[in-house]
Amino acid sequence: MPGPLDKDLPVPLYHQLQAVLKAEIESRKWRADEQLPNETKLAERFGVSKITVRQALQKLADQGYIRREHGRGTFVARRKFDEGPRELTSFTEEMRRHDLSARSRVLAQYVMEADTKVANALVIPLQSPVFVVKRIRLAGDEPMSVQTAHIPAVFVPGIQLAEDASLYEVLQSRYQLYPARARETYFVTAADDAAAALLGIPAGAPVFAVERVTRLPNERPFEFVQSIVRSDRYSIVLDLVKPDAASHSGTVSALRPSRHATP
Repeated sequence: MPGPLDKDLPVPLYHQLQAVLKAEIESRKWRADEQLPNETKLAERFGVSKITVRQALQKLADQGYIRREHGRGTFVARRKFDEGPRELTSFTEEMRRHDLSARSRVLAQYVMEADTKVANALVIPLQSPVFVVKRIRLAGDEPMSVQTAHIPAVFVPGIQLAEDASLYEVLQSRYQLYPARARETYFVTAADDAAAALLGIPAGAPVFAVERVTRLPNERPFEFVQSIVRSDRYSIVLDLVKPDAASHSGTVSALRPSRHATP
């Protein structure tokens, strides 16, 4: 039976087919890495030519929804997580927004003396005791980042973070520490051997190095986080608007592109 395509519409059939397949992928009818039916089967299902199918699949590939492997077929691509201006949320909350289970593996947790970089970030005296927890953050079973958080030990006496625990949930429920705002700085670098092994990517692969300082409602810095984030699973999205765009109310939306910064 042909699928829900209407040949009487002024919209090209390949656009209609692209929209249907995109909706099926986004609704998780087709899961990441799952193989799609071949062009012949899709053509039969939707009552269109293989040329139409090929055009629709190419559009989906260009948008990052699928990947086409020579000699193997067409597969649903793993979608990137778009990062841009957003609310201050934990990794656990971010993964919930994407209908994914957030997991953490604690690599180490200990108290150390603050070095110059950590002391400057947290605005504390050099060599002040700082609680450090280093974790791999996972979406399901897939490593996404290696994260090292530093918190003045005076804020979190006796803390021991369990596997898969949300640090922010522990800080709020046990220590009444409520993150209010944060500033993140992104750099592009190459994964060293240690980070590559933890993330399951080749050594030298491009990654984001992210530094974040988180503040309490009274503006006191209380957390300094250093992360290595996979650039093949994240992209940075910025909306850019001309300063005088407000004076052209009829065209503001047309002047607001999205820029994907992917190394």
